[in-house]
Amino acid sequence: MNITILGAGLMGRLLACSLARTGHSLTVYEAAAADSRRAAAFAAAAMLAPLAESAVAEDTVVRMGQYGLTRWLELIAELDAPVFFQQQGTLVVWHRQDAAEAQRFGQLLAATGKRLPSLPTQKTLDAAGLDQLEPGLGAHFAQGLYLPGEGQLDNHQLMDALLAQMQRLQVSLHWNTARSPGDFAPGQTGQPDWVLDCRGLGAQPQWPGLRGVRGEIITLHAPNVTLSRPTRLIHPRYPIYIAPKQDGYFLVGATEIESDDTSPVSVRSCLELLSAAYTVDPAFGEARIVELVAQCRPTLPDNLPEVRYLGARCLQVNGLYRHGYLIAPAMVDVVLQLMDDGRSALAENMNCRVADVAGAVIASEARQSMNPVAQEPA
Repeated sequence: MNITILGAGLMGRLLACSLARTGHSLTVYEAAAADSRRAAAFAAAAMLAPLAESAVAEDTVVRMGQYGLTRWLELIAELDAPVFFQQQGTLVVWHRQDAAEAQRFGQLLAATGKRLPSLPTQKTLDAAGLDQLEPGLGAHFAQGLYLPGEGQLDNHQLMDALLAQMQRLQVSLHWNTARSPGDFAPGQTGQPDWVLDCRGLGAQPQWPGLRGVRGEIITLHAPNVTLSRPTRLIHPRYPIYIAPKQDGYFLVGATEIESDDTSPVSVRSCLELLSAAYTVDPAFGEARIVELVAQCRPTLPDNLPEVRYLGARCLQVNGLYRHGYLIAPAMVDVVLQLMDDGRSALAENMNCRVADVAGAVIASEARQSMNPVAQEPA
């Protein structure tokens, strides 16, 4: 089939590569330049932490995150360029004055574990236990939690590897070219067989419920810091994370502000994030600030993702919020299943919403009747 994708962010690139590998002809339109780093996919730590996120996320997101942890290994293995991936778990620590908030956090995780027993069980650590996992951490914290099995990847490496893969698969790429679903009549003569809208906040004119949630991230080069796994610090306003990457690089972030503002990082956020990193390991005091990034994540009113039909051959994917890398593999496979036979068992099992343009959830029978691809050749 001839398939058009709007948006070359994380979802657009993953779908383009998946579909091109199976022999379809792909065209991608992106409003930004090829070398732009302004997409939400670049302003992320790419942590794959379903249990940790369960403190602020619905069970649907947690289930999709569990699925994604396994699926990412397969998706990365299909790429030609290497992408940093690790699955050494997550550490959660706190200062004494935040012990009550840490207790509440632990209770939320325990409640999730009861509802979703397939999740790994959190482990309580004392200072010696922290030192065993991360030498020196026990000197600064008396207690912590260890969430086994959680992972992370390098989002910049991934986005670059996906772009290289699209080029090798001869995907037709059109940069600095904004398009909307209304520019196409999928299924008609001379038009694409399918249109997939993955524009994030660029889809606001067609999806008024979309809003931006601002996130701010600092990239540090700290070769003297030895943290080897994502570490979250309980904070009075929001849990701050430190995500180690390769070669002594660390991402510090987790600010969450209801705003469409994409101006530079604020002084307050910068001070809070850097101070938090310093209290986790004073060696961050000698780190070098490599980059300050602020970007808005596309978010729907209930903070849950959604796939919706604009027509029989036009799908919109949006609302991945702060969970983009956590849930992207599940969202990709939901879309592929819908395109393949008009229904998605994965969406039904995980309670992922598939709706029409009016917001009504579509039953499997209705989806089948909307999708003639399984019955007639492209």
